[in-house]
Amino acid sequence: MFSFFRLFGNQYLGFWFIGLLLFAIQEIPYMLMPIIKLNNDPLMNMKESSPTLNIAEKVLGSLCIALMSFVVCSDSELFSVSAGRERLFFALAAAVLLLNFAGWALYFSGHQSLFVIVFFLVLMPPLYYIFIGVWRYNIPLVMTGAAFLAVHFTHVLRNLLSEQ
Repeated sequence: MFSFFRLFGNQYLGFWFIGLLLFAIQEIPYMLMPIIKLNNDPLMNMKESSPTLNIAEKVLGSLCIALMSFVVCSDSELFSVSAGRERLFFALAAAVLLLNFAGWALYFSGHQSLFVIVFFLVLMPPLYYIFIGVWRYNIPLVMTGAAFLAVHFTHVLRNLLSEQ
């Protein structure tokens, strides 16, 4: 982990390589998607309900990845789950990621209900970023992740409901 200069408080512009790895792990289902031939793929065939929400969702999602990788707390180590609080939020991030993967397994096996999509595939990624932010004391990531959660949920739900 490197820190270059102070942004505010104990938050620094820096680089946390593990942040990129955590992002890549979360993207594994999208990497597998071209290999798995689905008869029905509601996520990839959604009609766009709001260009504004679409842009906001992409900006906030990208900003989460950037903040996770390039904002570091001066008190943080490269990787630490030693304190009770760190251990708790690391475990929550891992649990959310596993729920997301379970949702993708359901989705790929044909269980593509509104609940499966919204709960497992829409809510879990922003929660993953929020819990990583709390684990790493990355307040900008927590705030952006919360905004991403609201926009991502609203956008995808609107898209899915407009098709029914």
